[in-house]
Amino acid sequence: ALIIATGSSARYLGIPSEEKYMGRGVSACAVCDGFFYKNKKVVVVGGGNTAAEDALYLAKLASEVVIVHRRDRLRIEPITIKRLEETPNVRFEYNHIIEEILGDERGVTGINVKNTATGATKEIKTDGVFVAVGHKPNTEIFINQLEMDHGYIKIGHKCATATSVPGVYAAGDVTDKKYQQAVIAAGSGCMAALDVKSLFNLLNL
Repeated sequence: ALIIATGSSARYLGIPSEEKYMGRGVSACAVCDGFFYKNKKVVVVGGGNTAAEDALYLAKLASEVVIVHRRDRLRIEPITIKRLEETPNVRFEYNHIIEEILGDERGVTGINVKNTATGATKEIKTDGVFVAVGHKPNTEIFINQLEMDHGYIKIGHKCATATSVPGVYAAGDVTDKKYQQAVIAAGSGCMAALDVKSLFNLLNL
């Protein structure tokens, strides 16, 4: 039996300065790195649930959280938008994209953003940039070998974690495009292990 648990990788902006300051002010994990920005100014890039959750978490630590989004509104539930709007140290930069991340030998010092409607540019001072534009499942090597749904491995064939190929199971972020949390992935891994054990018991192995 084989259990696939190759996880997912964070999507990034794809600009050279982002890679330059990776780990020195640029992060894709607010929960992992947020503590280092206590009482500092940070930027969250994105417009979905991940960006909103990151901003609310960071607002408890940072002095200011700026949400930069390329559209004119966030793509989340109205109640979450209300929570963000009612958080005093959170502000929004709608219709903006990051063109460059600025910094020095110590790390990030700011960002250059462009207004998607007018083309105008400006600089925003910040100590950290948290990229929250989604994740990509690490499933490329399984393309055309397993049944998939938009890059995620489809499970539920005969049992909860079984894939379209007998004897092959999948767990965690490779199957989950909604929750993508460590505790969910760990539980999914336990499910896959129990499904394999059930298979072995059935085969008297």
